[in-house]
Amino acid sequence: MTKEGVKNNLNKKKHRLFKPKKKKSVQEDAAIQYLQAQYDKIVPVEIKSFKDLPLSQKTLKGLKENNFFTPTDIQKLAIGYALQGKDILGAAKTGSGKTLAFLVPILEILFCKKWTRMDGVGALVISPTRELAYQIYETLRKVGHLHDFSAGLIIGGQNLKFERKRMDQVNILICTPGRLLQHMDENPLFDCSQLQILVLDEADRCLDLGFEATMNAIIENLPPKRQTLLFSATQTKSVKDLARLSLSFPTYVAPHEQAATVTPESLQQSYIVCEVDEKVGILWSFIKNHLKQKVLVFMATCKQVKYTYDLFCKLRPGVSLLALYGTLHQEKREKIYQEFCRKSNVILFATDLASRGLDFPKVNWVIQYDCPENVDTYIHRAGRTARGVLGKGEGLLVLLPHEEKIIEDLNKNKIPINKISVDSSKVMSPQRKIESLLSDNTDLKQTAQRAFVSYLKSVYLMKNKDIFNIHLIDTDAYARSLGLIVPPRIRFLQKYNKTSIGKHEPDATNTDDAVEKLKAKASNDEGSDQSESENMNELAREVTKKTKTKKEIPKFDFHNDNEDSDEDGFLQVKKKNMHVDIPSVPIDGNRESKKNTKPLTKAAVAKKILKKKIKVNTMVKFTEDGEAIEDDKKDVKSDLAKQFVNENVGGIDIEKAKEVLREEDKFDKMRFREKVKAKHKEQKRKLKNKKDNEGEKDDFGSQSESDGPDLSWLPDPDKVYGANDDEDDNSSHSKEPNSFENTSEIYSSSESDQSERNEIYHRPTKRKLLVSKGIPQESIIPRKVKKIEDVSASLSVQEAEALAMQLLQSK
Repeated sequence: MTKEGVKNNLNKKKHRLFKPKKKKSVQEDAAIQYLQAQYDKIVPVEIKSFKDLPLSQKTLKGLKENNFFTPTDIQKLAIGYALQGKDILGAAKTGSGKTLAFLVPILEILFCKKWTRMDGVGALVISPTRELAYQIYETLRKVGHLHDFSAGLIIGGQNLKFERKRMDQVNILICTPGRLLQHMDENPLFDCSQLQILVLDEADRCLDLGFEATMNAIIENLPPKRQTLLFSATQTKSVKDLARLSLSFPTYVAPHEQAATVTPESLQQSYIVCEVDEKVGILWSFIKNHLKQKVLVFMATCKQVKYTYDLFCKLRPGVSLLALYGTLHQEKREKIYQEFCRKSNVILFATDLASRGLDFPKVNWVIQYDCPENVDTYIHRAGRTARGVLGKGEGLLVLLPHEEKIIEDLNKNKIPINKISVDSSKVMSPQRKIESLLSDNTDLKQTAQRAFVSYLKSVYLMKNKDIFNIHLIDTDAYARSLGLIVPPRIRFLQKYNKTSIGKHEPDATNTDDAVEKLKAKASNDEGSDQSESENMNELAREVTKKTKTKKEIPKFDFHNDNEDSDEDGFLQVKKKNMHVDIPSVPIDGNRESKKNTKPLTKAAVAKKILKKKIKVNTMVKFTEDGEAIEDDKKDVKSDLAKQFVNENVGGIDIEKAKEVLREEDKFDKMRFREKVKAKHKEQKRKLKNKKDNEGEKDDFGSQSESDGPDLSWLPDPDKVYGANDDEDDNSSHSKEPNSFENTSEIYSSSESDQSERNEIYHRPTKRKLLVSKGIPQESIIPRKVKKIEDVSASLSVQEAEALAMQLLQSK
């Protein structure tokens, strides 16, 4: 085959590769026309599978791949009415499949309108939480991956720059309200003028006060001609909310409205009543007894979740622990969500962030550790278990005695719930361990303090004061249950509670009633002459009487092993009832009360002080005998200053005062010089006394070297060597003390004389001989003396004496 033939074949292959595909527009148009013709014929009651609905082949295949064959009741109704172009208010039980009820119509409507990436945003799904938006996005990817639409997840915590660049290419946008409004305000690429469908998942939460301002701003930017779908387990019916969304005649879809219960029938619900200090022990015991199950624990605040998670991780219950709350980073939140979905034996502590719409598979227990705000919150929390047609689960609600009133509201809303009791034999309270952990870990203690305050603040901010009354909570007991010996300060209650912070009487409402009664009584008794103090005393007596007669509520004490031990008195002041006799003050009927007296001004206070002749801002120094010391600085010396002081002229002459200060400054400088001289004299006197007392002594306790060593303990040399020799030596020494000739004569003594003396006497060393002859040591053996001084300087006094004795004995 020639080279030209090879080139021709290559060119043919290239043409085949880049040959445009045949358009299927004709087939798609025919399919779309057929589907649109079938929309009006939909009868939701007769639908048994997704094939009975007029859906495209791409959507049906995506549903089949993910094992969605039979639609639920809400899906049958919502998909049918949405395909017909109606606005929908969808309300159904939790776990009934509301997500597919609006995702399938979105895919079909955009498919029928041949929506492309160049057309911009065609569908907008708004979710109140990031986790729910992420879950919707994942479901859309699974079901609609065969379609050519582009989908985007726009939530907080993600890369804003990445989202901005691709905003004009997104067809289906799933988002949270805050991040969506940010793109509307800041991103020029965002365009929703061609929007076809608006979906609000958990619509009642999106439209409540928390998102009101944000949602109003978003709705203003949306085109009025659109289709709107609202879905929630607790659907809003507020005319105001519907008017905001431009809904005039929406179709209300609620297949379970006539059902016997609002919650799933397979959900077994119960509640217990306990004291606030028993909640931690009950939760710990529950976890220890359900280690092989999947449990979801709801708490009121993020700081409670964080503290409980950190604490239980250190206590090590023997099961995986997770925590999901709002202040976590978005990537960590997604990781925790996926991990809880994947695991089968795990405990998740969460806030109401996880109560809306999240589909956690196979949750065995939902524990509502803190009382829910209202019935809707309870329904969404409990709906995290018993999801789907065959799902089963149990729910446990933990209530305080005064919170039991919420059970009446639950029963009115068709929620069956039973009261159960706690088996005290299975309750294990880790109170001692918690206290020891907090004493060792400062960070954990601070987290406990924040959790304490945040829980009380959440109770205080609740609207329903019949159920949530902060004055009925024993805050001291609650603090001890968290491991805090001293309750933290509750600052937000200071303006409302004038009693000691952290201690609230259980009958605070009774005391308020007593105050109001006494105020009314005082206002009615116009002829009474009682003062305000007597009214307050009467109030105090009545309040104390009521608190004494009130019965105490019995409590379960799981950690009171040693009731009579001395530990109860630790860090507590034990007081006895002391009776103090207060002298009675006669009440003057004509005297006005303290409220009617005028407040004293500063001028009036100054006048009173002047009348009493009290010297203000004066300081008097006294000697040890009690005599006052006069301050010389205050006595003026110059004649000009004395004349200025004696003048009784009103006002101050500034120029004259300056002259007086200049004259006085001269005397002040003289005083300062005298003071410095006196100080120097005193220092010199102290140094002189110190030298006189100490003297010049060496390390051996002897006097200076000029005096020579102390030789009083040696024998008399005249008796040993004779007086004549010493006299000759002294005479020679007196003549020429420093001559070397004399020293040579001393050393050149005859051998016979030395031998004779050695036989009779013991000969002393040369050093002693020289000293006895009066020859100074320094001129002869200065090196040895210096060495001894160096050695003695590094020794203590006792060691130096011992060394001297040893040297003398050896010589």
